[in-house]
Amino acid sequence: MNALPKCYGIIPARYASSRFPGKPLVEILGKPMFWHVFQRAQACPAMTRVVLATDDERIRAKAEELDVPVLMTRPDHASGTDRVLEAAERLGVEPDAVVVNIQGDEPCLDPDMLSELTAPFRHAHVRVTTLAAGMDAAQAASPDRVKVALAANGDALYFSRAAIPYNRDGADGDYLLHIGLYGFRMEALRAFAALPQGRLEQRERLEQLRFLENNIPIRVSLTRHRCHGVDREEDLTGVTNILREQA
Repeated sequence: MNALPKCYGIIPARYASSRFPGKPLVEILGKPMFWHVFQRAQACPAMTRVVLATDDERIRAKAEELDVPVLMTRPDHASGTDRVLEAAERLGVEPDAVVVNIQGDEPCLDPDMLSELTAPFRHAHVRVTTLAAGMDAAQAASPDRVKVALAANGDALYFSRAAIPYNRDGADGDYLLHIGLYGFRMEALRAFAALPQGRLEQRERLEQLRFLENNIPIRVSLTRHRCHGVDREEDLTGVTNILREQA
């Protein structure tokens, strides 16, 4: 097993959002949401460097005020992954180094999750990683919760909004909830951006399927930790209570 390569954490932060405009700047316990994400991410010992990537001057100005490293990126990216790639290229990330896409709406992120995400990169053949956690059948029924099925070696076989694997005999099944944190070798991130959207990706509206459709394996690490993302304004009460308890 090799030493862990350099790992660069990038937090994409857009001001525009159909469900919650200005989300990265919303204050939680006196600090903007992106500040909490940055503090959690940089607390992970696996991270060589963590930066914010934004296309909005208001976010840039607030980040500089709070001494959060920030890069301005183009406003026309089709996805957060494309924004992460631009930021990684501007940072001069080495081809074999790891880029971690850290969701900017996870102020309760546990730093251990980033350690779990990056640990497989000690194996030279691993190109992409993500996380999953167990959930019950009632949770798996929701199309908003993305499920993943695994091969024996821990690679993803498929991601779906449907409850996979299907339980033909009606017994209670074990389901794995996909957690949307990703680690990429820099070369794999470039490969992803160069590929067109795949048929399965378009059908499920899950961009990680682009890797699988092009035979790029994704290693999945299991975690006991949970995410507490902020999708809508009403989610703020829950994450504020969690952060207050942890303070």
